[in-house]
Amino acid sequence: MSSETDETGPIDYLVIEFPGSRMTGEGLPLLVDLVDRGIIRILDLVFVRKGQDGTVAGVELSELTADGHEDLAVFEGVSSGLLGREDIDEVSAILEPGSAAGIVIYENVWAGPLAAALRRSGGRLIANGRIPVQEILASLDAAEAGSRA
Repeated sequence: MSSETDETGPIDYLVIEFPGSRMTGEGLPLLVDLVDRGIIRILDLVFVRKGQDGTVAGVELSELTADGHEDLAVFEGVSSGLLGREDIDEVSAILEPGSAAGIVIYENVWAGPLAAALRRSGGRLIANGRIPVQEILASLDAAEAGSRA
């Protein structure tokens, strides 16, 4: 293992659907900021659009930068090979007609040194996951209601 791969943080992906293909770009500067601060590293970034007839087409980053999202130009050509045609087809199958989606694969750079230290000490990941925000909010609401009773 090279020192670079030894320090690799967890790799995650996100698929964000934009109903009606309304991509405002509001989150893009925040994504760029995360990269600039070394918190994440973008490995793959792809945008697709699904027509009302069900046809799917890729959206080039140059199309988005022409729409005023110049920050995205830094990701032009970013491709690790992790995101393949099969993955894009899978996302396209669940997209609503008339919608667009952004697919991003990223490394959690911030966690790399911790992950490496844990591996060196013999630790191994045996489970991981995410708690949906809705579940957290419901749990907090229930706890608050219980404290008032």
